[in-house]
Amino acid sequence: MHGWFFRIGSLAALLLASVAHAQNSGGTFSLVTENDLPYGADRHYTNGLKMVWVPAQGDEPQWMRDFVNWMPWIPDGDIHYGYELGQNIYTPDDIKTADPPEDARPYAGWLYLSTGMGVKSGRQLDQLGLTIGAIGRASLADQSQKWLHRVTDSSHPQGWDTQLSNELGIIVSGQRTWRGLPELQFSSTALEVSPYVGGALGNVFSHANIGATLRYGQNLPDDFGPPRIQPAAPGSYALSSKNGIGWYVFAGVEGRLVLRNIFLDGNTFKDSRSVDKRYLVGDLQFGLVFDWRNTRFSYTHIIRSPEFETQDSADQFGAFSLMWKL
Repeated sequence: MHGWFFRIGSLAALLLASVAHAQNSGGTFSLVTENDLPYGADRHYTNGLKMVWVPAQGDEPQWMRDFVNWMPWIPDGDIHYGYELGQNIYTPDDIKTADPPEDARPYAGWLYLSTGMGVKSGRQLDQLGLTIGAIGRASLADQSQKWLHRVTDSSHPQGWDTQLSNELGIIVSGQRTWRGLPELQFSSTALEVSPYVGGALGNVFSHANIGATLRYGQNLPDDFGPPRIQPAAPGSYALSSKNGIGWYVFAGVEGRLVLRNIFLDGNTFKDSRSVDKRYLVGDLQFGLVFDWRNTRFSYTHIIRSPEFETQDSADQFGAFSLMWKL
């Protein structure tokens, strides 16, 4: 596991270096954070943070173009590819107990690096991604949450000694989105609906999902919604420069058939804490997006239905993202 952790750290350093030295590259850098603390909660999926780097369109390597041409179900189009570095933190309801009950959601962390691409053909976007990361102590979730709680003067989490064991995690994911089906134009605004279908396969997440997003606003950007942290509704990570100010409000719904969620099912190859997951999970989300020249800010409020049998109510958390084109 330490070897894998070293490789992830090395790739992360390369990601940071490429962004730091990018000058007028036309690429897009994004920061996305999700947290439940603003809503008086500190449980379950309690924090997510990732950064994303997407080089300028047209900079993709030849092997990636050849791969897209080899995929018969993906039409020709503009190719964007990028890299993500992120961390998710999961805890039970009560973080003040050193030995949580067996039916409580396990402590767990997920530190990962992703690479993926999106092929845009007209109003259709096809996304493919590969994620590799570390679960357990190697995820550094213990240290991250304790540091965050010191900074915010929150309760000190006591039960990290019971977290899932170290495990290498791999996810292969895919998604297809149709933007603006249908689209209605008004005098200075537009209304559109974007349905999508997708799925993920791996020892971390395995699920199939379907959903739709409704957008209404002015000077609507040619994108597919704000970025989120997996599992979530699809979003865009490349930003097109625009004159003036653009904005839109949005709402969406997604349903997932969950076959595997390691943060509920427990470790794959070792005994660990676990809970009985629910196979059907739904997300309701709504929020707003502001564009100004090379910068975008978005906020999304998410309501997620119970994910395991002993969960007594839905979870709520917020997602903030900041994107800028270099």
